[in-house]
Amino acid sequence: MQKWQITFVDDHGVQSVEQFTCAQKPSLEDAAHMIRSKLVPVAAELDLNDLEGRKPEPTVKILKDQNSIQILDISPAA
Repeated sequence: MQKWQITFVDDHGVQSVEQFTCAQKPSLEDAAHMIRSKLVPVAAELDLNDLEGRKPEPTVKILKDQNSIQILDISPAA
Protein backbone atom coordinates (compact mmCIF):
# COMPACT_ATOMS: atom_id res chain seq x y z
CA MET A 1 0.00 0.00 0.00
CA GLN A 2 1.22 3.45 -0.86
CA LYS A 3 0.68 6.73 0.98
CA TRP A 4 -1.00 9.51 -0.98
CA GLN A 5 -1.31 13.12 -0.02
CA ILE A 6 -4.43 15.04 -0.89
CA THR A 7 -4.03 18.80 -1.04
CA PHE A 8 -7.21 20.81 -0.60
CA VAL A 9 -8.56 24.20 0.43
CA ASP A 10 -10.76 23.97 3.51
CA ASP A 11 -13.84 25.97 4.44
CA HIS A 12 -11.65 28.75 5.90
CA GLY A 13 -9.67 29.17 2.68
CA VAL A 14 -6.60 27.51 4.17
CA GLN A 15 -4.64 25.07 2.02
CA SER A 16 -4.17 21.77 3.87
CA VAL A 17 -2.71 18.34 3.19
CA GLU A 18 -3.96 14.99 4.51
CA GLN A 19 -2.29 11.63 3.91
CA PHE A 20 -4.14 8.40 3.19
CA THR A 21 -2.96 4.87 2.42
CA CYS A 22 -4.34 3.29 -0.77
CA ALA A 23 -3.25 0.52 -3.12
CA GLN A 24 -3.39 2.88 -6.10
CA LYS A 25 -3.88 6.58 -6.75
CA PRO A 26 -7.36 7.52 -5.54
CA SER A 27 -9.75 9.12 -7.99
CA LEU A 28 -11.06 12.60 -7.26
CA GLU A 29 -14.32 11.03 -6.04
CA ASP A 30 -12.45 8.56 -3.77
CA ALA A 31 -10.36 11.42 -2.39
CA ALA A 32 -13.53 13.42 -1.71
CA HIS A 33 -14.97 10.47 0.27
CA MET A 34 -11.77 10.21 2.35
CA ILE A 35 -11.61 13.96 3.03
CA ARG A 36 -15.31 14.13 3.88
CA SER A 37 -15.08 11.22 6.33
CA LYS A 38 -12.12 12.87 8.06
CA LEU A 39 -13.31 16.51 8.13
CA VAL A 40 -17.09 16.14 8.33
CA PRO A 41 -17.64 12.63 9.74
CA VAL A 42 -21.29 13.21 10.62
CA ALA A 43 -22.12 14.18 7.02
CA ALA A 44 -20.17 11.16 5.77
CA GLU A 45 -22.42 8.90 7.87
CA LEU A 46 -25.65 10.39 6.55
CA ASP A 47 -27.08 9.65 3.13
CA LEU A 48 -27.22 13.25 1.92
CA ASN A 49 -26.05 12.43 -1.57
CA ASP A 50 -29.13 12.85 -3.74
CA LEU A 51 -26.84 13.36 -6.73
CA GLU A 52 -25.55 9.76 -6.59
CA GLY A 53 -25.91 8.20 -10.01
CA ARG A 54 -27.13 11.44 -11.58
CA LYS A 55 -23.97 13.55 -11.60
CA PRO A 56 -20.33 12.68 -12.21
CA GLU A 57 -18.28 12.90 -8.98
CA PRO A 58 -21.23 13.78 -6.71
CA THR A 59 -19.17 13.82 -3.49
CA VAL A 60 -16.71 16.29 -5.02
CA LYS A 61 -19.63 18.59 -5.87
CA ILE A 62 -21.20 18.26 -2.40
CA LEU A 63 -17.89 18.96 -0.64
CA LYS A 64 -17.45 22.13 -2.69
CA ASP A 65 -21.07 23.35 -2.60
CA GLN A 66 -22.03 22.47 0.98
CA ASN A 67 -18.71 22.43 2.84
CA SER A 68 -16.57 24.88 0.78
CA ILE A 69 -13.82 22.25 0.47
CA GLN A 70 -12.03 21.93 -2.87
CA ILE A 71 -9.46 19.25 -3.69
CA LEU A 72 -6.45 20.71 -5.50
CA ASP A 73 -4.06 17.78 -5.94
CA ILE A 74 -3.54 14.07 -5.31
CA SER A 75 0.09 12.97 -5.29
CA PRO A 76 2.34 10.29 -3.79
CA ALA A 77 3.54 11.16 -0.28
CA ALA A 78 7.27 11.78 -0.06
